[in-house]
Amino acid sequence: MFVDSHCHLNFPELIQNMDQVRAQMHTNEVGHALCVSVTLDKFPEVLAIAEQYPNIYASVGVHPDYEDIEEPTVEGLVALAQHPRVVAIGETGLDYFRLQGDLSWQRERFRTHIRAAKLSGKPLIIHTRNAAEDTLRLMQEEGAAEIGGVMHCFTESWEVAQAAIAMGFYISFSGIVTFKNAQALKEVAQKVPLDAMLIETDSPYLAPIPFRGKTNQPGYVRHVAEEIARLRNIPLQQVMDATTQNFFTLFRHAQPCS
Repeated sequence: MFVDSHCHLNFPELIQNMDQVRAQMHTNEVGHALCVSVTLDKFPEVLAIAEQYPNIYASVGVHPDYEDIEEPTVEGLVALAQHPRVVAIGETGLDYFRLQGDLSWQRERFRTHIRAAKLSGKPLIIHTRNAAEDTLRLMQEEGAAEIGGVMHCFTESWEVAQAAIAMGFYISFSGIVTFKNAQALKEVAQKVPLDAMLIETDSPYLAPIPFRGKTNQPGYVRHVAEEIARLRNIPLQQVMDATTQNFFTLFRHAQPCS
């Protein structure tokens, strides 16, 4: 079975079609998925999905793109992370692509998540875009290596991947790796050790080829694995086995379903 290590099932495009989404997961041998939180006000929706479906897990966190919303606190995140269906803190990180100006608040929010992850004993889900240097710096300053996590929807260089792996982080590839213009990312996917790799959809966004431009869903994570297997010239089964084992190793509070 494959695992989608990052999706947003509570978003309208997916939650309104959960029967179809779950059927597609079954058809494509996707046995589990992690539904990732992006704001605190929507966290109850994320948690409700994880409580309803035993093969879906939840995270708690606030995405760096959201301004003028309820700011997380270390104590608040730790409290919410105590729920047994919550297996990670995030998504969190830095994004200098969508927002401009003084982004010191974004960096403080990131620090808050790292501290909460260390206290809760649950790994981090990190988003970074146009901010790799500061992301790695804050990870180092806050001791993120003590808890580990995943660099989700990875689009950075091999050097950034190596630095993250050195801190105990996994590298997660999304449907972007299937895009024809993603040659640099394809090369990174050939280099990342299988024991440091995860796969994801980030659905409902970034649908892989042959579904590019359509609504993405967890069942399509199989196509990410197929591309990685093709790039590395290895059996699909090898990618599936490695990334599934990695998921349950990293997110150790997630119990696999039979």
